[in-house]
Amino acid sequence: MEPLHGPIKDYAWGSRSAIAELQGRPVPSAAPEAELWLGAHPGAPAAVERDGGRIPLTEVLAAEPVQWLGRPVLDRFGLRLPFLLKVLAAAAPLSLQAHPDAEQARVGHAAEQARSGGHRNYVDPFHKPELLVALGPMEALCGFRDPADSARALAALGVPQLRPVLDALAAGPVGLAEAVRRLLEWPTAERAGLVAAARAAQGPDADLVARLAEAYPADPGVLVALLLNRVRLAAGEAIWMPAGNLHAYLWGTGVEVMAASDNVLRGGLTPKHVDVAELLRVLRFEVLDRPVVAPQEVADGVLTWPVPVDDFALHRVTVGGGRREVTLAVPGPRVVLCTDGRVTVTDGVAPVTLGSGRAAVGPAVGGSLTVTGAGETYIASTGQV
Repeated sequence: MEPLHGPIKDYAWGSRSAIAELQGRPVPSAAPEAELWLGAHPGAPAAVERDGGRIPLTEVLAAEPVQWLGRPVLDRFGLRLPFLLKVLAAAAPLSLQAHPDAEQARVGHAAEQARSGGHRNYVDPFHKPELLVALGPMEALCGFRDPADSARALAALGVPQLRPVLDALAAGPVGLAEAVRRLLEWPTAERAGLVAAARAAQGPDADLVARLAEAYPADPGVLVALLLNRVRLAAGEAIWMPAGNLHAYLWGTGVEVMAASDNVLRGGLTPKHVDVAELLRVLRFEVLDRPVVAPQEVADGVLTWPVPVDDFALHRVTVGGGRREVTLAVPGPRVVLCTDGRVTVTDGVAPVTLGSGRAAVGPAVGGSLTVTGAGETYIASTGQV
């Protein structure tokens, strides 16, 4: 195992305390700190310590691909780490967004590569399913809720202009696409008035409307938010976001693992590029009844959140008290993040000691991971490939 140093993304919605506190640095931080990236994504690769300096993990993998990735991962995913581990810290809402499936990403990327100029929705040919585990109380929007519930929430606002949207929702799940389309394609000149009318109303979701409208007073995404499940997570609970799932984080801090891609299609609540037509094409207009994923205990001190992809798996290992050591056999390569306490992690080749907010990486040639000490770690690996 080797210490791994991840870059921090300073997106405007980031927290000035969460990641700094996790790493034991002064609070508030000088700038918003939104995401700590722990992987080999070319957009912001983490680095390992070598010869008194730091080398991007991308270069380490390229120099010794079989040792680091292993033949099964190379054959399945090519010369790249197929997952990216993050700490996400949201002090303000993120954009309404979704991600393409593998085929949509492949075709979309190829089509955009064939033309010049313009915004690119598909910056790489890979899908981007995501799993987020809350480190504390967290709130998010995840997947479409029952259209009848959405219709009641919109009707409670008492805004007459929303009648066509309510009519679409009255058709049930088959009307979701039309309801979303009408809101996202709302005439530009009328958007501020629509959001203002919704913000002035009372209802079960008035607090959410007010919070989103304060940041985006002319964005119909404020109303689209009411079509989604509003999820409140406790520490250890997770949300799973497969392809085509419309979602947005509202606030809180969590550990996120995803397929290593940066393909994002946005529908609103953002100053970034929005492509409504393409978003509508990739969205899955189906009700998500159970957006919250509870952890499963697979061994003493070991929790996981099963996902139906082989790009990644995530485990949480807790040691301390009467449990001084836990051994976990997961396929390499592995990225380990300590989120509390102080632990030592070894793969049978070299141990590394981690404090809170610190990470390590180990190659596929390493053996089972053994964690000792007193603390909590999250271990990202590939699934069974």
